[in-house]
Amino acid sequence: MAQLLVLSSAPGGGPALPALELLSHRVRQIPAEPAQLVNAPNADAIFIDARFDLVGAKSLCKILTTTGMDAPLVLIITEGGLTAVSPDWGVDDVILATAGPAEVDARIRLVIGRQTTEQVSSRIQTSGITIDESSYSAKVHGKPLDLTYKEFQLLHFFATHPSRVFTREQLLSEVWGYDYFGGTRTVDVHVRRLRAKLGDLEQLIGTVRNVGYRFNVYEDDQVPAPKARAEVD
Repeated sequence: MAQLLVLSSAPGGGPALPALELLSHRVRQIPAEPAQLVNAPNADAIFIDARFDLVGAKSLCKILTTTGMDAPLVLIITEGGLTAVSPDWGVDDVILATAGPAEVDARIRLVIGRQTTEQVSSRIQTSGITIDESSYSAKVHGKPLDLTYKEFQLLHFFATHPSRVFTREQLLSEVWGYDYFGGTRTVDVHVRRLRAKLGDLEQLIGTVRNVGYRFNVYEDDQVPAPKARAEVD
């Protein structure tokens, strides 16, 4: 059972998608107004009624996508309004207002399933480290790391290429880009800073003598546990 939010300004306040009334999902319908979004309930998917106001619906879609709303957006529309929909609306799916319960239920499962898959695929978990590509953040043993953008890129590159050895020149090309004119010393500085921030897991970034660096992968039972801080009297 999914939590669904429907944004609609239909005349008379009737259901924007009648088939939803025949399904077991929890549905809440509120006016399709930006002010209503402030206290909008959490939802697994958001339906936007575009049957009567295409311009207003498009504006609402853009507001939702630019505010970082995690829930997938589904547009409820008439067959005649389909020609107005384009990628810049930012919706995840469209559905005709006349769709039957079986089709609506299938689309709900698919759109929520895709969202879950994307969220999982944007995270990398290895050797005590969790990297979230979507938010450019990383954690060690569940604790956030305070990384610069370039440090994050370097850690992400290492984690996605485990056990492979890279020269400093290769790392410059892959992480800093071919148009970067700095020397390889830049790599050493960033590796040193990254190791310091990794703390107990600093050995994840290993040095290969006279070659470069590689990301060492720990088995689950070999990951060093975080050291307890000494108490200060």
